[in-house]
Amino acid sequence: MQVGVLTVPLGGESRAAAFDYLAGIGVETVELGVGGFPGEDHTDRQALLSDPDARASLREDLAEHDLSISALATHNNPLHPDDQRAERADTELREAIELAAALDVDAVTCFSGLPAGGPNDEVPNWVTAPWPTEHAEALEYQWSVAEAYWSDLAEHAAAHGVDVAIEMHPNMLVYEPRGMLELREVTNERIGANFDPSHLYWQGIDVPAAIRLLGEADAIHHVHAKDTAVYESNAREKGVLDTTDYTDEPNRSWLFRTVGYGHDEHHWKEVVSTLRMVGYDGALSIEHEDSLTSSREGLEKAVDVLSRAVFETTPGDAYWAE
Repeated sequence: MQVGVLTVPLGGESRAAAFDYLAGIGVETVELGVGGFPGEDHTDRQALLSDPDARASLREDLAEHDLSISALATHNNPLHPDDQRAERADTELREAIELAAALDVDAVTCFSGLPAGGPNDEVPNWVTAPWPTEHAEALEYQWSVAEAYWSDLAEHAAAHGVDVAIEMHPNMLVYEPRGMLELREVTNERIGANFDPSHLYWQGIDVPAAIRLLGEADAIHHVHAKDTAVYESNAREKGVLDTTDYTDEPNRSWLFRTVGYGHDEHHWKEVVSTLRMVGYDGALSIEHEDSLTSSREGLEKAVDVLSRAVFETTPGDAYWAE
């Protein structure tokens, strides 16, 4: 396994400076934003698509720092009811897939997107309960929209030999493992998870169990390393569906945390071990979103924990079992 970083927190630095810093703290692979919410601070998606020299320059920067690319990231909403926003997200995603193929990158990370609750609505609608019954009807409509879109997108990914790794994220249609498997079932094997445990922790989902569930279907295409802490004193009073501002930390039911600050090192070693059990041996891409520390300190502390958790070699023979 490789310790990686989604480079968005270093967007204010040049690509060369960001790569130099990351290599210096022990990072082996990078996830690069190429559109959507991650932006394109260290890339120019269209320039890289059209210009072989731009791709060669990126490869040179990577080689100079002994880095590889674990995935290209373009998180947005291709199912948005606003046609212009949906088309922009769709273009970003399709071009990211094409660029990944041109760069020999295995995966593109993204969101499933979220439609409106009906064909005449203007705002995406996250349905969390089947009653009153119009909510169940809205959810059925949303899945029909998603199946049509993602079936076509999956064929595009298959044609380019690239995996699409969907981050299970609340306020998106796919926000938990069984929904992820449902989308995969109606598309193809190129559609799978960008397994980010941070969103599962606060929903009360058992992360090793979720890894096993998705792993049995060979549906984990990429992994984010991001932690979450649930603050029970607040959660007991208002639950975990918390709309409190992320920067109002004392009053939130949960916060995204640096790896090791929501769950201890033993837990992260269990996460790594379970990933290996289901056959995942790729990157653990650190996504820093901890508002209680700086990006650099958060990244360095996460690298420190993960460097002790990851396996650097392939399994040996079980000689003791012979």
